[in-house]
Amino acid sequence: MVSFTDEKLAEVQAIINRYPEGKQKSALLPVLHLAQQEFDGWLDVPVMDYVASLLKIEPIEVYEVASFYSMYNLKPVGKYMFEVCQTGPCMLNGSDDIIAYIKEKLNIAVGETTDDGMFTLKTVECLGACGYAPMMQMGKIYKEHLTKEKVDAIIAACRANAN
Repeated sequence: MVSFTDEKLAEVQAIINRYPEGKQKSALLPVLHLAQQEFDGWLDVPVMDYVASLLKIEPIEVYEVASFYSMYNLKPVGKYMFEVCQTGPCMLNGSDDIIAYIKEKLNIAVGETTDDGMFTLKTVECLGACGYAPMMQMGKIYKEHLTKEKVDAIIAACRANAN
């Protein structure tokens, strides 16, 4: 059965308490972030059902939100997630070429994870760094002005950190 530790449950309750009585659904986004952190970096159906039960909302309300936002993962992801911006400014500056290069280099398609579980490639909408295009996000870190050489260096650094 899926459940948070007592410490995490207290954190969930603190999040819920930020909102007026009867408005606990407002806590959904931060509670989903917490759940994703706690349960292996992704939200499977039992985890989403558990979040729904904590917030006293219907499971479909959680599924709708989790499937809408790219920041939530609905299947297992690699240790390093490359979220490449694919909106206008990044595309004009070569993000399509960067995406194609990453796909070729890692032998995965968008939405897939390498066989070794190291890398996942996602495309996302604007990450708010248009002046640094093309760019991608890796967790909380932005990688900007991407080139094939920079992608090679990023992949090599990730592999080195994994050992």
